Amino acid sequence: MARKPAIETKFEQGLFAARWLMAPMYLGLVVSLGMLTVVFCRELAYYVPQVLTMTSDKAILVILTLIDLTLAANLLLIVLFSGYENFVSKLDIDDGGDRPSWMGTVDFSGLKMKLIASIVAISAIHLLKQFMEIGKSEAAVNRDALFWLVVIHLTFVGSGVLMAAMDWLVASAKKGKS
Repeated sequence: MARKPAIETKFEQGLFAARWLMAPMYLGLVVSLGMLTVVFCRELAYYVPQVLTMTSDKAILVILTLIDLTLAANLLLIVLFSGYENFVSKLDIDDGGDRPSWMGTVDFSGLKMKLIASIVAISAIHLLKQFMEIGKSEAAVNRDALFWLVVIHLTFVGSGVLMAAMDWLVASAKKGKS
């Protein structure tokens, strides 16, 4: 087998090392997770004193807001860990058995599906919150805004179904070749 030219080897090593340019982006996601934590704590601190005077509808809206923030944080963690492990470097951490079972096993296709599933869930919660607000305030219902929220949510759902179908087709084609 012919040996590669030194310049080609150096070029390929440089390309491979370029993956570390992603590291600051993952650090930025850690900062974003901290920001979400602050927002979550702020919301919690605002609503806890009101709990004895809160209506059940208001309590549900508050809980949905907290769930929304939690799902966004979960999404951040999935992208942070999976992206780092898939594109930069493996996390070699002695975790004492505390490592989530999905870490190190989520490939790009799995990450894509987790991402769209989280987006659909966040969109559904936001849409539910908007529907619960109907009739609660004196302001007229903005039908156009509700219409577009439903259209956007259905677009996310449709995109998820199409991505799942494409992954299924690719997996079926690979299985057929084996």
